[in-house]
Amino acid sequence: MADEVKLLGVVGSPFVCRVQIALKFKGIEYKFVQENLANKSDQLLKYNPVYKKVPVFVHNEKPISESLVILEYIDEVWKNNPIFPSDPYHRALARFWSKFIDDKIVTPSFKSVFSVDEKEREKSIAETTEALEILENELKDKFFGGQEFGYVDIAAVYIAFWIPLFQDIIGMKLFTADNFQKLHKWSQEFLNHPTVKEIMPPRDPLFSFFKGVHDNLHSSSK
Repeated sequence: MADEVKLLGVVGSPFVCRVQIALKFKGIEYKFVQENLANKSDQLLKYNPVYKKVPVFVHNEKPISESLVILEYIDEVWKNNPIFPSDPYHRALARFWSKFIDDKIVTPSFKSVFSVDEKEREKSIAETTEALEILENELKDKFFGGQEFGYVDIAAVYIAFWIPLFQDIIGMKLFTADNFQKLHKWSQEFLNHPTVKEIMPPRDPLFSFFKGVHDNLHSSSK
């Protein structure tokens, strides 16, 4: 019996994008179910009743949520093209740095764009910059996963694609080749990888969408 694989998501989500990259890299066929987060489907509420958000990965009617957890599950079930290191210590480090990316980069950088509180924005920009500096020093190879991208690289897709998008919206050049030489080079290598290139969403519609959200938030706060 063939595996039945579904991914509930939205186009333009970095968390959904993580799962799509892993699925493409491993050559797993799946059905993409587009969700509307303003009007959540019964299917989404059934599969993820706790958080009620995407992505939700459904394998033979067994749902799993949270993108980093989904990546681990995919790598354990489909053994080809591993994205996790085989060594237990390096696996633990991969989990650590991926959580670091979510806690110390994704969350504050999002606040730095969409928070209407100026002090919170400044604090978030400082936190993001500090975390990027730490990650810059951690990058020792072409990718975090070595010569081929892996779990941490996929987790860091937000840095490669969404941070440049957001900094263009607010007119700030935080993540540049001058400021973060190794990370910036990594981001170009990662985005130009054939697997990743095929998955990334079109930039212009996303820029327009997030710019609209940003402008509406800041105009209504004045």
